Amino acid sequence: MTTTDTRYLNTVSPTELERRWALVRSHMRAAGLDALVVQNSSDWVGGHIRWFSNEPATNGYPSTLVFAAAGGMTRIEQGPFGNVRETRDEQRAATGITRVRTTPSYPSVGYTGTYDADLAIDELRLIGARRVGLVAPAAMYYSFGNRLIAALPGAEFEDATDMVDLLKARKSPEEQSLIRRVATMQDQVMRAVAAFIKPGLRDFEVAAYAQYVGQQLGSEQGIFLCSSAPPGRAASFQPRSRQGRRIERGDTFSLLVENNGAGGFYTELSRIFVLGKPSPALRAAHAEVLEAQRFALGLLVPGTPCREIFARHNAYLRERGLAEERRLSIHGMGYDMVERPLIRDDEDMLLAEDMVIVVHPGILNEAMFVHNTEVYLVTQDGPPECLHATPRELIEIS
Repeated sequence: MTTTDTRYLNTVSPTELERRWALVRSHMRAAGLDALVVQNSSDWVGGHIRWFSNEPATNGYPSTLVFAAAGGMTRIEQGPFGNVRETRDEQRAATGITRVRTTPSYPSVGYTGTYDADLAIDELRLIGARRVGLVAPAAMYYSFGNRLIAALPGAEFEDATDMVDLLKARKSPEEQSLIRRVATMQDQVMRAVAAFIKPGLRDFEVAAYAQYVGQQLGSEQGIFLCSSAPPGRAASFQPRSRQGRRIERGDTFSLLVENNGAGGFYTELSRIFVLGKPSPALRAAHAEVLEAQRFALGLLVPGTPCREIFARHNAYLRERGLAEERRLSIHGMGYDMVERPLIRDDEDMLLAEDMVIVVHPGILNEAMFVHNTEVYLVTQDGPPECLHATPRELIEIS
């Protein structure tokens, strides 16, 4: 807890928020921007709003910030028509939000889609914004963005996401400390699951227990993907709607813990449980995955283009007779489960010191799904530092 308002579960300090705002405003001045507009509706892959304000967006409801080049922030959220309130000192100190405006809009009710935009437009007019940066427009609802631009024909809009993402991707000392705590929490969850799992439980019961343990340790949101399978079948990551199978002796069970914690940050951790003895084929494939992971970690050198890392890692996979990565097995993490940089050929960022990167290569076929997931901190000298302490091994349940 880093704020005096005890209603807030996971926050960064006011000093950390001020650091972020100062960096953003210096870049805004250089770009000639009068204001930024941020909108998110999920904290899983909508972390920009929390990065600015300590306040997450949740449950699909649009949550919008208007961030001026000087002064406080206005938040627009679901609530009564016409409600405008100045924040109390405690909320202002914890979030930087000086005013909250509400409107009863819902993505499920199409005709309300412009309501939040109308309030944002009013705020932009109040501060006289002529050049406006949109942060993460891919996360904005279409009706919001369309209305915003159409209703301010005299204003200039530009995408300011790259500007913010470059700042968001490199973690400050305080952020690193909080992320370490999240990784430790997930290690505790994985240990608890190892003591809990047994034949007769259904997949969802194990996932629910993992979620329970995480939330008892202070987590708020997250996903817990898992499944069990008999020998010779792949136990792949499945959502809750496909976690109905009953676990049996001899099964393999895959679990991905991807929840947030201290400061609102996410890390992720996956392991394979075997309710018996692993087959020689599973042991060999697991060793291949760990070697692929070690090779990838050796490529995470500050200053290296992400596209180059991607090309070299895929070359390694080809040489080993493994499938090339066609989706995403190495990427940044923080306020989003997936955030920049992505280690892919469509990413133009350079890897940098103080980035937090998850590395999870895998082998997937009909017979098996083999994986090992952890989060690493990129350092200036030497290999990336693993932030998890869970051993990199198959977990045998006798």
